[in-house]
Amino acid sequence: MLQVGLSLPRSPGGAAGAFPMAEPAAGEDTGTGREVLGSSPVTIVVTPEADAWDIDTSSCLGCGQFVDWDKMPEPQQPAQIPRDILSRPRKELKRLAREGCWARSHAGRARLYPRLIQQVSCRLVTPDALVYRDVAGRLFGKSSVSSHPLPEFLEGCPMPTYCLGPHGVTALRKILVCVGALFPDITHSPLLPALAALLLHYSEDEAQCFESVSRLIASNAPHAGYIDQSFLAHQASCMTFGDLASKHCPAAHKLIAGAAENVLEVYSEWLSWLFPGLPFGYAVRVLDVFLLEGQKVLYRIALALLKQFWLSVAPAGLQGSDIKAELQAFARNIAEHVTVDKLLERAFGIRLFSRKEIWLLQMANRKALMERGITVVQRRPPFHLAVDMQNFSSSTVTAQEMRLIWSWIPERFSLFPPLLLFSTSEDGCSLQRFYTCCEGYEPTVLLIKTTEGEVCGAFLSSDWSERKKSGATPGFFGTGECFVFTVRPEAERYEWVLIKKPELAKAVPRSRQRSPSPAPESRLGSSRDGRSSSPNLLAVPSPQRRDRLSPFLAIRHFLLPSKTASMFMCGSRDGIVIGGGGGQALSLDASLLWGHTERCETFDNPPLCQENFQVQLLEVWGFQ
Repeated sequence: MLQVGLSLPRSPGGAAGAFPMAEPAAGEDTGTGREVLGSSPVTIVVTPEADAWDIDTSSCLGCGQFVDWDKMPEPQQPAQIPRDILSRPRKELKRLAREGCWARSHAGRARLYPRLIQQVSCRLVTPDALVYRDVAGRLFGKSSVSSHPLPEFLEGCPMPTYCLGPHGVTALRKILVCVGALFPDITHSPLLPALAALLLHYSEDEAQCFESVSRLIASNAPHAGYIDQSFLAHQASCMTFGDLASKHCPAAHKLIAGAAENVLEVYSEWLSWLFPGLPFGYAVRVLDVFLLEGQKVLYRIALALLKQFWLSVAPAGLQGSDIKAELQAFARNIAEHVTVDKLLERAFGIRLFSRKEIWLLQMANRKALMERGITVVQRRPPFHLAVDMQNFSSSTVTAQEMRLIWSWIPERFSLFPPLLLFSTSEDGCSLQRFYTCCEGYEPTVLLIKTTEGEVCGAFLSSDWSERKKSGATPGFFGTGECFVFTVRPEAERYEWVLIKKPELAKAVPRSRQRSPSPAPESRLGSSRDGRSSSPNLLAVPSPQRRDRLSPFLAIRHFLLPSKTASMFMCGSRDGIVIGGGGGQALSLDASLLWGHTERCETFDNPPLCQENFQVQLLEVWGFQ
């Protein structure tokens, strides 16, 4: 049996009633013949049944009416999409989308997009195509759409039109006006116009496009949202991207921190690097995978862009002082630097945390914004979110050095100005006084200046009062957000080893994760003259209560090969330890005058200064 698909011809000027099939190369034997029926050419594509390829475009004959075909890039080849594509396992669907399976045909996308979106789990009552036709009829009637202003939630948001013609631009405005009417709770959504515009290229009419957008807005899939719908949610996603960039693109992050007065302001534009930043051919490939995988895909693509940007500017350095403008220009001209296939390959080569872990981070960022006064209904912040370091004063680091440290810490904490909690110059060299001043604050930044002028420290995610939960036996606590760093002579950060080596937590039996491993011997009982007291064994942390939101990068979320990879912070009456496993990144005795540093398995760090050092000054900073 033979399978025959018909494609409609282009009209003069390149328009088409349907997406056209690709022409065969000259001399190529494709099994395709051309017949002329009257004055209308009809392309007949004959495919053996055994190939099981469905190239029938009859289900999308109306598609393409909104497109300016002179702007639309040609597909690579005729559609080759398996007939049973939607019944394939989810994992295989993702692989096909990432490889560009339906990038080979406009008709293929037009057929698949609505069906993929129909599989999105969404709220029970979600406006559909019928509702759109009714509302659009009442809103517009015979009047021009120009008489209806765009929804207020689009104020300040870019509205790219890509390859839409005048008719398409009008249709896009109508769809957005109806979205505003039917989703009154949306207060800010920068992604929505670009998403609607891209989908309109492959929709048979306005109603189908509206229904697709509507389902993405109303998605209720756990930990897998599609469209931020408030300034609070959008800003939280910007902060989440900043956190991910800091961890997965440290070189680019360091470049931005050195060039920009406000790192968060740079990352607040991350979504615009993709939409409308990327050219259409790249943006639509991102859409292919976005419809299957949600917002996590956007983080991946933007991180890959950031890495590529650093690779492009690193040899010669930044050409100007406006790094935001340079990033936008780089995205627009991405085709000069990397192909879309290579960009996607690099994006999916980044080992991100799980979708649930990223969701926890985003929820923590939302909470921090709400503590700064940002509400769900707010459209813009009434104040500048970043911390001004101009009036910062420390005896350990300069304002410029503190700004660098502030760029390393999680975004939700960098919203708040630093507050000096403890200083040996003011509070004395007393470990008990250290605990008294620091308890009740979470997180904290520990800064140490040695008598040799070296400066190092640690970002500590948990309250020092957590040490009391392990009883008489000193125990490690904290989360994977802890890190250690050096400031002088060189500035460098050393994060949890699992961030750079996530494979260490794979293929480990859950029973092993829950059973304590033998704890290493502590240096807390060691004195400067080399005499040691009896060793202290360090207990593993106990699980937290189930009634609170789990912290980001809590160790119980990971299957670890041993507890030596998660020894973050420990305190007792004999001293404090930061980092453990095969050594200790930082340890201080009870006098806070003597310390030791060496490589440890938790942070995989080198010694942070001279291995045995004397403290000249120690400070602990919290967050107001």
